[in-house]
Amino acid sequence: MAEAGSLHDAFIDELRDTYDAEKQLTKALPKLAKASSNPKLRQAFESHLQETQGQIARLEQVFQSLDEKARGKHCEGIAGIIEEGKLLMEENFDETTMDACLIAAGQRAEHYEMAAYGTLVTWAQAMGHSEAAKLLQQTLDEEKAADKKLSGLAEGGINQSAADAAHPDEDEEPVANASGARKSSAKAGRG
Repeated sequence: MAEAGSLHDAFIDELRDTYDAEKQLTKALPKLAKASSNPKLRQAFESHLQETQGQIARLEQVFQSLDEKARGKHCEGIAGIIEEGKLLMEENFDETTMDACLIAAGQRAEHYEMAAYGTLVTWAQAMGHSEAAKLLQQTLDEEKAADKKLSGLAEGGINQSAADAAHPDEDEEPVANASGARKSSAKAGRG
């Protein structure tokens, strides 16, 4: 019977998975930026690409601090999220709707990464890998900030612009239709 793996083995496996995820994202982020019509959104993806490159270097430091070779293990999770993003970019949406969808795709990746880094930080702390924990926490903080930036762009007008484009007549005052009945705004019932 094979010897059971330890938390350290799981930690190294998760590091390799995350390392590969970051490498995959360095190829995906430029595509998200290029598909963005909103300049602030494009800039958010471009600046996160630079951060991601720094995160890869930081992961290499983590491997080094553990006397492990920095190498990836194919990350199926992020590969699936990236594939969903590719399919999304093939849709025929108006520019604002595409931007709203790109934010959603970006946030799926951010949330996946936040889960991975949160686990890695906790495991590193539990095993006393303080240098690794500090480096991983720095990346976790950057992922949370990137997610917050995307939320701010979505809530700062991109989602509302896309919604307004989807339902352009809902801002109008109620009007009488041919039968004399009043047509009320769909927004009037919300609240």
